[in-house]
Amino acid sequence: MTNVISLRREPLEGLSGPGNSAVFLEALPPVPRFVLRARPQARLAAAAPLGMDLPTQPCRASTWGERACLWLGPDEWLLLSPDAPALAAALAGLPHALVDVSHRQSAFRIKGSRAEATLAAGCPLDLDVAAFPVGMCTRTVLGKCQIVLWRTAAGAFHVEAWRSFLPYAWAFLSEAAREHSG
Repeated sequence: MTNVISLRREPLEGLSGPGNSAVFLEALPPVPRFVLRARPQARLAAAAPLGMDLPTQPCRASTWGERACLWLGPDEWLLLSPDAPALAAALAGLPHALVDVSHRQSAFRIKGSRAEATLAAGCPLDLDVAAFPVGMCTRTVLGKCQIVLWRTAAGAFHVEAWRSFLPYAWAFLSEAAREHSG
């Protein structure tokens, strides 16, 4: 079976980020993405194949190696993980929904000393590290598109968006970086 992810043209292919050291944009490689909707019993069953517990604290992420689970709602997680077959087997017989959204969205990273200010140009959240600490994630907007924003380090964010909106989000942040590079 051919891997569809490897055949698809990446939405940020050929784009370059801002040309300053205060903000750096980096397209992230494709990874399998799943949305899991599950009640507590299924949530607990998902932990073993993922190698980590799914976060239960609102708007937090768990990571293990290259895998990540982002809490998006009381019974909803975004999983960045290649473990779908093992996960599906562990959840068999339990009420849940596991949907592959790899075709729908992709991601990039924004980092640097002006990353918060650059994101704030189009995101209504308070992105100060005290209000949006490392490990926090949420759905929000950037300009005119919906994103999932996850702070991965003090000056670094992971931005998930639908593939069709990624070039817009990238261009928006590239322009904001030019304006906030001072």
